[in-house]
Amino acid sequence: MNRKNQGSSSLKQHYELEERIGYHFKDENYLTIALTHSSYANEIKKGSVCNERQEFLGDAVLSIVVSDYIYRNYAHLPEGELTKIRASLVCEASLCQFAQKICLGDALLLGRGEELMGGRKRPSILADAFEALIAAVYLDGGMEPARRFVLPFVQPYLDSHGSGGFQDYKTLLQEIVQKNPEEKVSYVLVEESGPDHDKRFTVEVHLNSNVIGRGVGKSKKNAEQMAAKEALELMGE
Repeated sequence: MNRKNQGSSSLKQHYELEERIGYHFKDENYLTIALTHSSYANEIKKGSVCNERQEFLGDAVLSIVVSDYIYRNYAHLPEGELTKIRASLVCEASLCQFAQKICLGDALLLGRGEELMGGRKRPSILADAFEALIAAVYLDGGMEPARRFVLPFVQPYLDSHGSGGFQDYKTLLQEIVQKNPEEKVSYVLVEESGPDHDKRFTVEVHLNSNVIGRGVGKSKKNAEQMAAKEALELMGE
């Protein structure tokens, strides 16, 4: 592909990527930089800027968005466990998966050598470009658009991978109760409050017909964990 054709193709790829991520840039330069690998910048020169500086900023924005989310939604976890969860979300493997979901590799600007070596599928390149894209959204629109961009990747990841080995109070409670086959644990949602963007759920955990714990959280799962935690504390566990 010659450079003239690549220019028109890049505009099309930019537009398609914006459609996929649900964000349209006011300043397209931020997006262009996010997609520009150093191999392309070095080859083209003429003032072309690669995505390394935006990658640096995107890493910081990603960290604060993820930290804020898990802090608020995993209130029962200690600092060490929260750190483990964050590490699993911001590592190269996870970021590469996030990039693949939006076909980020298709939109990258690569030098000829990197292109021939399969750079569009290289995990390190995809992970770095994803962080640079986070920074592009942040620079163009601010923290809230960046948060809205990041969280749809974070939430499904936590649902499918769990939270990295944190103390699962529900499982611990179930293991204790199972020692007495006639006993049965159940969780009952007793209250739901707050606006859609800031819901609060209150759950009771019942042992047969008796309430043995109560928990509040920003999701039903978190509220159930908090209820189980209280039950375990009351049982001296």
